Amino acid sequence: MEIPEQQKEFMRRAIALSRQKMQENCGGPFGAVIVKDGKVIGEGWNQVTSSHDPTAHAEVVAIRNACKILNDFSLKDCEIYTSCEPCPMCLAAIYWARLERIYYANTRQDAAAIGFDDDFLYREVPLPINKRSKETRRVLSEEARAVFDEWHKKADKVQY
Repeated sequence: MEIPEQQKEFMRRAIALSRQKMQENCGGPFGAVIVKDGKVIGEGWNQVTSSHDPTAHAEVVAIRNACKILNDFSLKDCEIYTSCEPCPMCLAAIYWARLERIYYANTRQDAAAIGFDDDFLYREVPLPINKRSKETRRVLSEEARAVFDEWHKKADKVQY
């Protein structure tokens, strides 16, 4: 299947960001761009170590930047180009942002080969809570449920 030249250019931009920001010691070798109507509206690169934020993956940063540009929490009708297959956190963020398509270059196996083992998370997520490696306990569920009930009845809520 022939890849359109414009898609190659968007991916080249994501790859260029991954290289440039890695060389500048911003974080790991990951870059992402978000495109709407054939134009880049958000860019991101891994900033985990430089911002001391474990959630500052390239895809999440790109989503945050694109949402600011559009002044919207939804990136419907947008697509993401990322230099590596998204980790589970980024994949979830992509779904929450309502992005239409994901294009990626390196695989999670490629990332594991250089020390980024996202595969562990892919294996952990589908496990029942009591089988995961992190102890997880339910606490004060009735008090928290009251807030959910209030949200459910709230007339002026913004659905997302």
